[in-house]
Amino acid sequence: MIRLDIFSDPVCPWCYLGKANLDRALATNPAHPFKIQWHPFQLNPDMPPEGVAKRAYLEEKFGGKARVDAVHERLREVARAAGVEIDPDRPARMPNTLNAHRLIHWAGIEGRQDALVTALMRAYWVEGRDIGDAETLAAIAAETGMDREATLRLLNSDADASDIAARDADARAKGVNSVPTFLVAQQYVVTGAQPPEFWGQVIEELAGREN
Repeated sequence: MIRLDIFSDPVCPWCYLGKANLDRALATNPAHPFKIQWHPFQLNPDMPPEGVAKRAYLEEKFGGKARVDAVHERLREVARAAGVEIDPDRPARMPNTLNAHRLIHWAGIEGRQDALVTALMRAYWVEGRDIGDAETLAAIAAETGMDREATLRLLNSDADASDIAARDADARAKGVNSVPTFLVAQQYVVTGAQPPEFWGQVIEELAGREN
């Protein structure tokens, strides 16, 4: 197996699109060599714990309503071309994602990490759920087979919070400055929401190298 380390944040739309594209490539190539590990990277590490109103936050960040509308329309165009369901206007909150990253870490321990990342991204980008809320996160965990009550207890504690923050800081120190960032075989860095065809070519080249 070949390691594929992915640095992402569930509230990053390009991470959602990038995962959907990668998933399509992996489904087309079921004998792919990848062993996937998800890593934390907070787009907005200074976000208040309770989050903020998403639309107001984006309008301030990008410079007004028209600019946000244009960005959202561009996202819809890319998503439609990729056959991915997304509604950039659906989420009402821009959450702090530290707890979401803690949940992704715990899902990895249980061997449910990829399913949990998919569920988190869908919950936010399609269903508009607040993935900064502990009750919501516990419910999403339960939907992927994790224990809801145990997860909620962990979320209401400081368990692994400092470790996740340290891993985020370490990624930045090593040069990760945008997401999604993919590290193939601990050697090759790929950034952005690459199309399925790109990943299909990578899988082909890796298979040829193995042979």
